[in-house]
Amino acid sequence: MFPERRHTGVMRKNRSLVLKSWLQPIVGVVAMLVLVASATAQPPAASGNESNASALLEKHAALAAQLVKNSFRRPLFLESTETTNKVSGSAYAVLDSPLSTVSSSFKSPRLWCEVLILHLNTKYCHAGIDASPSTVELAIGKKTPQAVADAFAFAFAYRVAAASSSYLTVQLNADKGPLSTNDYRIELQAVPLPDGKTFMHLRYSYGYGIAGRLAMQTYLATLGSGKVGFTQIKEGEKLAYVGGMRGTVERNTMRYYLAIEAYLASLSQPPAQQFEARLGYWFDATEEYPQQLHEVDRSSYFSMKKDEYQRQKSE
Repeated sequence: MFPERRHTGVMRKNRSLVLKSWLQPIVGVVAMLVLVASATAQPPAASGNESNASALLEKHAALAAQLVKNSFRRPLFLESTETTNKVSGSAYAVLDSPLSTVSSSFKSPRLWCEVLILHLNTKYCHAGIDASPSTVELAIGKKTPQAVADAFAFAFAYRVAAASSSYLTVQLNADKGPLSTNDYRIELQAVPLPDGKTFMHLRYSYGYGIAGRLAMQTYLATLGSGKVGFTQIKEGEKLAYVGGMRGTVERNTMRYYLAIEAYLASLSQPPAQQFEARLGYWFDATEEYPQQLHEVDRSSYFSMKKDEYQRQKSE
């Protein structure tokens, strides 16, 4: 049953060859794993969040002079861009609240609704589960009282992309809007400053197709005629405020920023008084820039927003 003894040497030689051919790829894999392990054992490169935090702090340093002295009379820098199919506005600002307060407020989609409802055009806001990811449903309409059913509906996907003691970023994204508008983005980034304050970047942007551009051009030629933003540009020999779609996105970016400022300022009030405090703060802040932001009188704003807030709370 067993091979004769004289074949033993040959069999051992063959077995050795087979074993060697079988082991070679395994040895190669093991060697590769060892190399990977040794590579990962090296000190890790800065994470994406650390890089983003560093970049935001560098932006704060670069804007130091503009944040101290500007036409806004607050530590704020505003800019905008426009391409053939997208417009974007950015507000960089120093907030009088520590990052811990900013983070605890804006990690909550429910609290975002407390902020967004202050904007004149927000008719309704409803948050899904108070966590991340979640959803935030908005109804955007006129600057005067309006039924929710008559406003434009937006469904924002809400996500806390990063939250630590040194960096916060929250994103609200909606793929579709009315009249072929698309890719709506609201993003808040924040880092702590040494004096217990926070440096924040708020970005608001959206894209548009042909129908969206035509609708906006019609608005700018009629109801929006003469409306301007905050950036000054040269027209001939004179300086003028930017108009058109850049002007529109700058006005709305500013309104959203002032809503954030108003919300944080209201936290010093008793809970029962906070909403009315936010209304007063937001309205008064927007009236500091009447050429860009004045739309309605104080009593009309308060009356409309109290009704909208009650409607929002009851559903």
